[in-house]
Amino acid sequence: MPKRFLIIVIGLFLLFPLLGRAVDSNQQILQLRAQIEELQKKANEYRKIVATSQSQAASLKRDIDSLNNRILALQTQVQITEKQISSTQIGITQSRDQIYEKQQSIDSKGIAIANLLSLVAERDQEDLLSSLIKNTSLSQFLDELESANKLNESLLANVTVLRVDKESLEKAKTELEEKKQELESLHNAQKRTQVSLSSTKQTKGDLLTKTKGKEETYQKLLADTQAAQDKFFNELKRLEASAVTNHEVILHVTASYVPPKGTKLLAYPHESYYVTQGYGYTAYAKRGAYNGSPHNGVDISGGCGTPITSVASGEVLVTGTNGGYGNWIAVKHQNGLVTIYAHMKAPSGLANGTPVTTSSVIGYEGSTGNSTGCHVHLGLYRDFFTYPSKKTGELYFNYFDGTLNPLDYLDKSL
Repeated sequence: MPKRFLIIVIGLFLLFPLLGRAVDSNQQILQLRAQIEELQKKANEYRKIVATSQSQAASLKRDIDSLNNRILALQTQVQITEKQISSTQIGITQSRDQIYEKQQSIDSKGIAIANLLSLVAERDQEDLLSSLIKNTSLSQFLDELESANKLNESLLANVTVLRVDKESLEKAKTELEEKKQELESLHNAQKRTQVSLSSTKQTKGDLLTKTKGKEETYQKLLADTQAAQDKFFNELKRLEASAVTNHEVILHVTASYVPPKGTKLLAYPHESYYVTQGYGYTAYAKRGAYNGSPHNGVDISGGCGTPITSVASGEVLVTGTNGGYGNWIAVKHQNGLVTIYAHMKAPSGLANGTPVTTSSVIGYEGSTGNSTGCHVHLGLYRDFFTYPSKKTGELYFNYFDGTLNPLDYLDKSL
């Protein structure tokens, strides 16, 4: 092939950009996003129904209906996650294809550059007389050499750009693969929660059978539970007062600084949740559930077995189990603020001093201790201390004095 023709062919090669083959993939991603948006609307509707039911008077039917809607919401969320995984996988495949095409283009242009360099080197080895003899005129030779040099510079610039693009695409692919793993993990967590909720629904169904569907029997069981709570908190007051008087406090932490109310300080312990009881003299507290005392935290429900994450970075301060709060864990945060998480399904298993972040799972939602249903009791303390029960040896913590309202610092965006 004549060298002048080779230069022309290489020049034409540069005029045609790479044709993208991701049109179908992009369309699939757009369709999945549209489906995700529709499913998200359904999930939000189910959540609204559950949130509304929490304000209604306690009844067995209400609890069953609430659980049914929670299960529907979780099933919908699982579908959303599956489609997000599919969308991410398509994106990963698309990135791999683009990386391959870019590499092929780089290799092709590298060959073209090598040919041009060979041509230039050959020219350099020829003397002026030989070059003039080979070309019809000196101007033709100079034009050809200038054209080759310009084309060579253009090719080098394109290769540099393509290499930058390849590095960018590889980074994007890594991020997409990490996202896929994250979504798969979320999907597995949702599946576990769905199984737990189904189990809880069955438990409630068994209770309906046990009471033969009689609401008055359920209300009696509820009243008995509240009476047991009243007795427990009466004893708790006595134990706490005795521990302070007799200097039996084991651990004592006081915050060096308390941020103003409204400070965006804490994330919620569940990604999807319902606040089932607030802080202070709630309607439930006014019925005497805590022996006349206010509620010392907030109750948050994401479903039985839902992972509980720390609401802020910090370290595990202490863990324990007692008849009132079941399995609980306390986390110490910046400035000495302490959060507690109670009624967990099982002990956390984390050692004291273990560092945690808002992505750290510190336990799973349950209904251990003095509880009427699955939830996590979240407490926030500016002054926190623990003390033992002489009768049982169980570890307790101060009830209301020293607490703050978590809702003053929780923020959905964190």
